[in-house]
Formats: sequence, C-alpha cells, structure tokens
Amino acid sequence: MTITPERPITAPGMIWLDLTRVCQLECAHCYNNSGPDGDHGTMTRTDWLRTIDQAAAAGVRHVQLIGGEPTLHPDALEIAAHALAAGMNVEAYSNLVHVTDAWWALLQRPGMSLATSYYSADPDQHNAMTGRPSSHRHTRRNLVKALNLGIPTRASIITSTGKGVEETRVELQALGVTRIGVDHVRPYGRGAQGEAPDCSGLCGACGDNRASVAPDGSVSPCVFSTWMRTGNVHTEGLADILTGPGMTRARNEISAGRKDDDEDDGHIFIPCGPDDDGCTPGVPPSKCPPRN
Repeated sequence: MTITPERPITAPGMIWLDLTRVCQLECAHCYNNSGPDGDHGTMTRTDWLRTIDQAAAAGVRHVQLIGGEPTLHPDALEIAAHALAAGMNVEAYSNLVHVTDAWWALLQRPGMSLATSYYSADPDQHNAMTGRPSSHRHTRRNLVKALNLGIPTRASIITSTGKGVEETRVELQALGVTRIGVDHVRPYGRGAQGEAPDCSGLCGACGDNRASVAPDGSVSPCVFSTWMRTGNVHTEGLADILTGPGMTRARNEISAGRKDDDEDDGHIFIPCGPDDDGCTPGVPPSKCPPRN
C-alpha cells in the first residue's frame, strides 16, 4: 500500500556521517558488522568535506560522526573541524576505548559533544558484549575524563535482556552522566543473528528530518536502515537525495512497517526524533541511541 506523506520532504536537521567499518571492538550487537577487519569504504577526505558543505547548504545543523569507531578514520578530525567551521554542532559517537590527545582537544571546542554506549556496570557483562576483555575499564576511564574536562557527554545503555539496566544507570549517574538513554539490541548486522533486515526494528521516524551517509557514499533514512538506499553522494547532490523520491518511498515503507510500542513482542521502540528528546546531537537533552 502506498502512503502519501502528510507534508513535503525537506532537508533534515541532522545527518549521521557513518565514516568507517573499522573498530577495535567486535560487539555482538553491532548494527553494521564493524570490527578490526573493517575498512573506510570509498568515501575520500574530499568526498566527506564536500558532503558536509552540501549538508550545510541544505540547512543541516547537527552532525553525528559514527561508525565503526569514527575516531579511527584518518580524516575524522578534519571532517569534524570542517563541520564546526560550517556552523554545525558535531557529536562523536565513540566506544571510548582509546582517545588521542588531538581528539581530547577537539572535543573541548564549542559545538562538539560526545556519546558512548555502556553495556553494564558489571565489567564482565560489558566486556562480553564488546568481545574485548579490557573494554569496560578503558571506556569507563575515558568517560570520567570527558566529564572532568567538561565535554557535553551522554551515554546509551544497550541491553539484550533488560537485566541490570537500573544498576548501570546508577553507576553512570554516580560518575556524573546526566544524559542517559536505554535501548534494546536492534535486529541489524550482528544483532540480526542472520535474519534479513526489515522495518520492524526501526522506530518509524527514520528519514523524517534525518538521514545517514555510509562509507560507500550511499544515503539511507538512518544508520539502521542502510539496506534502503535512497541515493549516493558519489553521483548525486545530497540535497537532491534528501528531498527526492527515493527518500519518500523509504519513509513510506518504514511508516507502513512500523511496530507500535504497545505490541507484545518484548521490545520497546525508542524514537530517534529530532524533537525535544530526539536526535539532536550536541544539543541537550538528546537521548537518541543510534549506535546500538
């Protein structure tokens, strides 16, 4: 069934720049199968900078750098600085396993903010999710450092069972984190456990005032819906893709396939919207947890 949008498609207020599939970790839930064997795709430094310029011209004001581990991309520092210079707020979604001095300096600039996933107050449970024995210690240490430096920082508790969430929230609050979100493992990438992707794991608002650009230049409604490619910045202008028929079709399909929050399937679907509590990276009180 075709659904007619209630209002015209406009350029989004925020975009994810999904920079890389390289990551030190190999999380069991990773929505795009990132890990140590990943790569940076076909987008060059010039491609990313051009995409930022096109996004700024289209009215985008919020950017999230994500991956993989975005800080491992060789041009990520320049990409972030370029977005800041274009007047955007920039959030880096990092696993915080390792943060260089250059990144600490950048994160303290006005307009920058930081986000991370935190799986459990129990180090063993956290490490079991990431696949790296020392990850909890490193992430916790760098999370504390970010807070001590006054960097705007939020954390998303990702759970597959719902157990231990309150204990983890208490620990994060004790560390000084005030912006804490909770989300379940979404059925994409490794989290899909071999199942083909569909819209049932999406919040339903993907493509509505947001979009994602992948390492191969493809554009999708969000980082979870990358199989729904709506264009590619290698061959098309970003604004044309964001407002074009491909994005309209994807939004309609997502809306039609959305599961309501009250369905008894054991999941709570958290919207990633650009409203007061949604995907506004770098702008409190954003609670969007798109890295899970």
